[in-house]
Amino acid sequence: MDEMKIACAVTGHRPSRFKFKYDEEDGLCKRIKKQMQLQFLTLLRNGVTRFYVGGAEGVDMWAAELLLQMKNEKEFEQLELITVISFKGYDSKWKDGNTKSRMQAILKDCDEIEYMDNLPLTAGEYYIKRNYYMVDHSKYLLAVYDNSKKMARSGTMQTVNYAIKKGLTVIFINPETAEATVQEGGRYGKGIKKYRL
Repeated sequence: MDEMKIACAVTGHRPSRFKFKYDEEDGLCKRIKKQMQLQFLTLLRNGVTRFYVGGAEGVDMWAAELLLQMKNEKEFEQLELITVISFKGYDSKWKDGNTKSRMQAILKDCDEIEYMDNLPLTAGEYYIKRNYYMVDHSKYLLAVYDNSKKMARSGTMQTVNYAIKKGLTVIFINPETAEATVQEGGRYGKGIKKYRL
């Protein structure tokens, strides 16, 4: 990790895993985004200047769009957004043209794009490599995830578990309530703080 920059990685589910699916006008979706923005503000005001997002639909895209909006404010112009892409063509199965356009705008406006496809791996291995790369370069992880529910085959769960193992402070935003909790230093049950909108 660049010792001069304090970084936060972002992880969370794709829209299909949320109750509201792709309806970003849903009240819960709006509350989750508002909580994300509140947590980003708190992180920025506490010295975090670099953010890593994974370039997927859902939480990654929402985070990137929120952070780019914040970067346009003079107070946060030092913010750096790094988009970490698993492999070229990862979005080839996206059917919604608007989603692709949104991602293209993010890639155009972010500070840096990192591609993880420099080794011959399977698609699943590239996603894991992307997630671990973001955690390895961060002090914090913001996860839109309910850590009390263990989900089968969840990249978000793998990322959260890896971050805890590495000792990162994890900010959880519950996907069903938009309530935030902070788990400091990767220790279960220690340093838990709750925030509710």
